[in-house]
Amino acid sequence: MKWRVVELETHDAFLNMALDQAVSESILAGDSPPTIRVYKWKPSAVSIGYFQSMNDEVNIQKCEELGVDYVRRRTGGGAVYHDSEGEITYSVIAPESNFPRDIIESYEIICSWIVDGLSRINIHASFAPINDIVVSGKKISGNAQTRRGGTLLQHGTILYDLDVKTMFTVLKLSSEKISDKMIRSVEERVTRVLNYANVSQEKLCEALLQGFTSGKEYEIGEWSDEEMNRARELAETVYRTREWNFRR
Repeated sequence: MKWRVVELETHDAFLNMALDQAVSESILAGDSPPTIRVYKWKPSAVSIGYFQSMNDEVNIQKCEELGVDYVRRRTGGGAVYHDSEGEITYSVIAPESNFPRDIIESYEIICSWIVDGLSRINIHASFAPINDIVVSGKKISGNAQTRRGGTLLQHGTILYDLDVKTMFTVLKLSSEKISDKMIRSVEERVTRVLNYANVSQEKLCEALLQGFTSGKEYEIGEWSDEEMNRARELAETVYRTREWNFRR
C-alpha cells in the first residue's frame, strides 16, 4: 500500500473537517490513495465529538468574543480546544481493511507512529488505551476514530504548547469559577512538547512525518481538484451550518 502524505497546512475549522470527509469519500470511491495529513487551525477553534451537544460543551458567547470557531466532528470523543499556535493535528484516512477490526489495536498502531515521531526529538512517549499518548504519565496527544462505509478516519492532536486559561474560557468545563487550582489540575494531567524539547513547530512536524512514514511506501502529495472542491462544498453546506453544529 502506497500512502499519500500532505505536509503541514493551515485552514479554518470547517475546511479542516470537510477535508477529512472529502478524502474519506474519495478513498471509498477508489479515486484517492490512503492519506496522512498534518495541519493547524486558524483561527483557533473548539471541536466537539459527534455525539455531544454544542450548547452543553461550548461557551458560544466567549468563542465569538475571542474569534474562536466551533465545529462538530464526525468522530466521537470530547470537546477539544485547538489553539492556532499550540498544537499540530493529524489525520490518517485509509480503507478500514488495512487495520485490525479491534478498535484499540488500530488506535495502538496509528498512535505508535506518533510515539515514533516524538522519539525523534527525544520525547519518550507511550500509548495509553483507549486513545491517548502520554509522557511521564501526562497526556500529550488525544485521538479519535470513526469507521464509515469501509473507510477509517483517525485524527488527533499533539500538544506543542498549552493555553489552559483560554481553554477554560471557551469550554463549559464546570459552573465553578476558573481558578488557579483548576489550572494546576489540568497542568498536572496534560503536558506539551515544549516541556521536553526546545524545537520549532516545523521541526516537530518533520519528526512526526518521519514517524508516520517510517517503513511505508509513500509520496508527498497534494489534494486533487475534486477533493478540494468537494471539501469547500462540505465546509459551506455541512460544517458551517447550524443544522450540523447544533444538531444535538
